[in-house]
Parts: sequence; structure tokens; C-alpha cells
Amino acid sequence: MKRTTLCYIERDGRWLMLHRTKKKDDGNRGKWIGVGGHIEPGETPEACVLREVREETGLRLTEYRARGVVHFRSDEYEDEDMFLFTATGFDGALRACDEGELAWIDRDAVLALPTWAGDRIFLNLLRAGASGFELTLEYRGESLARAALDGREIPTFGEAP
Repeated sequence: MKRTTLCYIERDGRWLMLHRTKKKDDGNRGKWIGVGGHIEPGETPEACVLREVREETGLRLTEYRARGVVHFRSDEYEDEDMFLFTATGFDGALRACDEGELAWIDRDAVLALPTWAGDRIFLNLLRAGASGFELTLEYRGESLARAALDGREIPTFGEAP
């Protein structure tokens, strides 16, 4: 099972988003996501998010917090546990990313971008200020088949409960 991190960095009501367009054989190709990556052996989720944000953006996080855990289950892709973070403080200069294009997108416009259906659920949770949640998302191919928030079944159409 993969263990990963994902971070949504906020500035002036906008999130830094990554349009995944450059990596070959990328399961996220064409989608817009936050920044993050795989947790290396012996690495904590916190250390991973700090490293991945720095590697992908050139930014060093100074104010950030863990928001929840998302369990992805799929009949096509390797199962994944993702540690979700947000950040409001950083320093450094934004640089080009070798995985796609980085762009500051208004938080209200993010939901209109091409994303995974389950991403809309946790993005709505983040927008509502939720933290400490555990979200399970089950996919059949590219379709979200089931979602559960803190063990309770929720609609799969991308709206926050």
C-alpha cells in the first residue's frame, strides 16, 4: 500500500494547484491536485510534506497543519493512505515543477477543475475548516463507487456532508 501526503497551500483566498501534465504513466494525468508525494521508508508524514512541497515548488512551509487522512481503495490502482495538509505560511520563490504546471487558483474555482470525484469531497471539507477527519473513497475504474466520512456512509456526488 502506498503512503502519501498532499498539501493545499493558501495565499489570498487561492490555493496552489498542480495540473499534472508532464509525467509519463501518471494516474493523475490531466487532473488538478495539491502538491505532495510518496512517504519514504522511515519518513513521517510531516517530514514528507515539507520535503515534497520544497521539491515540487521551491517553497518552504512555515505554517501548516494536518487536516485528515484519506484512504483510497481501487480495483485498478494500488491502495493508498494519504495524509492531507493545508498551509498558510511559506517562504522562498515558486519555481517550475517537473510534474506539471503550478497555478494559484481561487478556492471557489477549484471545484470546477478536472479532479477526481472524491477530491471534491475532501476539498469541500477543507473549505469548511474541517480537521481530524478520516475519509474512505472507493473507486471502480475512474468512478467513485463509495465514500465514508469517519466511518459513516456519505453521498458520492462530491458534496460535503
